[in-house]
Amino acid sequence: MSIRRADPRKRAPGYDRGMPVPQWDGRPERFRPPPGFVLFAPVIVSLLVQVPAAIVIAAWTHAGWLAGALHVVLAALGPIALLASVRFPGPTVAVVAAAALADLLIGPDLGPPYVALVFAIVLAVARGAIVWAAVSVVIAWAAALSLGAVLGETWHPFRIALVTLALAASFGIGSFVRTRRARFAEFRAEAQRRRKAAEQRERVRIARELHDVIGHALSQINVQASVGLHLMDRDPEQARTALGSIKETSKTALDEVRSVLGVIRDGEAPLAPQAELAELPRLIAGVRSPGLEPQLVDRLESAPRRAVQFAAYRIAQEALTNVVRHAGAARVIVTLDRAGDDLVLTVDDDGAGFDDHEGSGILGMRERAALLGGFVEIGASPIGGTRVTARLPWGGVA
Repeated sequence: MSIRRADPRKRAPGYDRGMPVPQWDGRPERFRPPPGFVLFAPVIVSLLVQVPAAIVIAAWTHAGWLAGALHVVLAALGPIALLASVRFPGPTVAVVAAAALADLLIGPDLGPPYVALVFAIVLAVARGAIVWAAVSVVIAWAAALSLGAVLGETWHPFRIALVTLALAASFGIGSFVRTRRARFAEFRAEAQRRRKAAEQRERVRIARELHDVIGHALSQINVQASVGLHLMDRDPEQARTALGSIKETSKTALDEVRSVLGVIRDGEAPLAPQAELAELPRLIAGVRSPGLEPQLVDRLESAPRRAVQFAAYRIAQEALTNVVRHAGAARVIVTLDRAGDDLVLTVDDDGAGFDDHEGSGILGMRERAALLGGFVEIGASPIGGTRVTARLPWGGVA
């Protein structure tokens, strides 16, 4: 048996090296900033705006070296303090507000905007430190207005209104960023919930498929092996036929299991064709034994959708498996009929009778029918054993 290797181009980076594969967080790629962008971009922008401007203004106003150096240090202090905004957004906005206040009162009256304060407010509000930001900015701005009057600073009312509006706009931008981040977090959580739900549904589907395929095959193999052992000495030819049936059943089961695993692994086309109602005669012939006589009654004049045929085939397969394993029946009748817009499948046996215990096989039959909008009923059969009735929409789609 040859083993087909998966295309390495389909594997995620780091797969072959045992590295963890990164999970999609629910955000489109264009909204995913590079690592460190949120931390360093405000620092770099603030430094590029404030420090060169402080140097130029200090030289242009002919400030002394001490006053100029202090002005440059205050211009650089706020941007550098932004490095702590990730872990300490509240204290950071307080430090930057104090630096902005000192720069406003100590430095030249004509100076660049203290953009580090805008970034500090936005980052603090976005990270939930709204109280810190509000208290720090209100105290700093009130101190600037009061101390400016004491120091004889005459600021135009338009300038005061413009600064107040800019500070309020910073809070608005921070609130917008915080709301957007909350929506992204909710979106990611919903995407993860959907992914987990899809994985759970896929696990249930895989378990159902493998249960039906392997359970039916092993039941047939068990019956035919018992027949072969019983007839090995008295009727070698019949024993040979039973062994041939075991070989064919095991080959078919292996093909179907490979098909299921192939679709799961690589999404490749099935190695064996999808089971349809046309395969029912072969299925029924496979459970025939000296002690069990199966019969197929087909009243259909046309075929329903492929999904309906597949579900009906699997339900019949599971019902026959239960008959072989548990019923101890001598007769089983599989009937296909159409009632209005429904496909009606019934499986009657004359075995041990109805058992109200629902195992995984019965649950699997009900789940298959429910996926198409149908249902499965189990009750007493007119011929003395159990009747399984499945009603599936003729044009149902899973």
